[in-house]
Amino acid sequence: MRESFDRSWRRRALAGDADAVRAFADAVLPPLYHFCLYRVGKDRHLCEEVVQDTLVRALRNLEQYEPDRAGGNIFPWLTGLARNEISRVLSLQKHGSSLEEMWRRMDRELLAAFERLETEPIGEAVLLREETREMVNVALAQLTPQYRQALEERYAGGVTIHDLASRWGTSDKAVESLLVRARKAFRAAFLALCHTLRTEPL
Repeated sequence: MRESFDRSWRRRALAGDADAVRAFADAVLPPLYHFCLYRVGKDRHLCEEVVQDTLVRALRNLEQYEPDRAGGNIFPWLTGLARNEISRVLSLQKHGSSLEEMWRRMDRELLAAFERLETEPIGEAVLLREETREMVNVALAQLTPQYRQALEERYAGGVTIHDLASRWGTSDKAVESLLVRARKAFRAAFLALCHTLRTEPL
């Protein structure tokens, strides 16, 4: 998420500035929807309910959001609110508790997969899981196109650094430097998604 939801934005949103609220909705709706979809068993109606209630709750409780502490990144705070809404709707569903437990396990696996990204590609067994791919894609979607392409081709596609350099008409060293920056950006985006998880990075 590239929007910066700083104190200036919060002040305008609290004052009812339509542009500030619209910027918030435009920036958070796609990643928030993806974050919630699989956590409610891919039930699109439940997902829409959770997303709508989360956004309403966020705007009503905006004073609780601390831009300085969050570095202008509202998504970790927002996913915390979303988790509460997800728990609420799942408590009314027959299989809600088993679904929540599945996602607790998946969260741990996602964090472990992320930690390994520094030294090895994300394993095929992990990427074959639709839920895992979705969460990785949410994080990737928040990056610049250049960073996203570099990570996808290197770690998901298995393209060598030398081949990437040849494709892009640059040096191996330049590609390595780009990948370092891309991994850092992905780390920031992914940890923003995982900020409210009960587990800690391994």
